[in-house]
Amino acid sequence: MRIGFVGLGKMGGNMVTRLLRSGHQVAAYGRSPQALEFAASLGAEPAASFQELCAHLPAPRAIWMMVPAGAPVEETLAGLLSHLSRGDLLIDGGNSHYPDSIRRGKELQTKGIGFLDCGTSGGIWGLELGYCLMVGGERRHFERIEPVLKSLAPEEGYALVGPSGAGHFVKMVHNGIEYALLQAYGEGFELLASADEFGLDLPRVASLWNQGSVVRSWLLELAERALAKDPKLETIRGYVEDSGEGRWTALDAVGRGVPATAIAHSLFARFASRQEEPFSARLIAALRREFGGHATKARD
Repeated sequence: MRIGFVGLGKMGGNMVTRLLRSGHQVAAYGRSPQALEFAASLGAEPAASFQELCAHLPAPRAIWMMVPAGAPVEETLAGLLSHLSRGDLLIDGGNSHYPDSIRRGKELQTKGIGFLDCGTSGGIWGLELGYCLMVGGERRHFERIEPVLKSLAPEEGYALVGPSGAGHFVKMVHNGIEYALLQAYGEGFELLASADEFGLDLPRVASLWNQGSVVRSWLLELAERALAKDPKLETIRGYVEDSGEGRWTALDAVGRGVPATAIAHSLFARFASRQEEPFSARLIAALRREFGGHATKARD
C-alpha cells in the first residue's frame, strides 16, 4: 500500500522502517533533515513540505501522523488540509486526548476527509516486535488502512475498538494502567532491596517471577534487564516524568465517578519523585516538633 507519514521521531521512524520492510511504499515528511535522509536511505520518498508529501501520493490519499499531542497535531492538520481532497484519510497515531480526536473526526467529516485515531503502544521495541494498535473511527476507513495495520502490528495486535475517540480513549486508560503497574513493581522491588538480611539477588528474583507466577510480564522482563545492568540502580536518579495520559486518566475517572485509586496514586508518586525536598515533609516535621517535641534535622 502507498501511504504518507508525518513524524520521524523514535516511534515514527521505526514505524516507517517496519512498513518499508513489509513492502509498503512510504512518502515521509519530518522536520529533521537527518531523519529525512535516514528515511530516504531505507527507501522512503522524502518530502520537504506538506505540499510535496501530498504530491507524492495519488488520490485518495492516506496519511499517518505520528506527532506529539496538542498544538503539533493542530499545526500538522492545518498544514495538510489545504493540500488534501475529499476522500483522503488521516490517521493520528500519537497520544492525543480523546475529546480532541472526537472533535477532529467531526470537523474532518464535514470536509469529506476520513479520520482514524490510533492509540499506539510498543515503544522502541515495536520495530522488531510490532505495535499494539487501538483504532477509533468508521469501519470503512479502518478496512481501507488494514494492510498497514497488519504490517505494523503483531498477529492479533490491532483492532477497531469503537467510533472516533475510542482509540485514544483506550490508549489513555492503557497508559493509566501502565503507570500503576510501574508503581507496583517499583514499590515491591524497593521492599525487596530493603531486606538486607537476605542479600537478595534482585535480577534473579525478577527472572524467577517470570517463570509462571501471577505477576509475570514484559515489564518484569525489562526490570530484570535493568537490574542486571545496575543492581542498585546507582546510575539513575529517581526522577520520573509524566507525559500527560496519566493525568487525563485520573481526571476522567473523577468525571465518571470511577475510583481509580491505584492510577491516581501512581501519578502523584511521579510528582513526588521530582521534588528535591517536599514542603509537605518539612511541615510534617515542624508539626511533630511543635506537638510532641520531636527532634528535627537542620537543612544544609
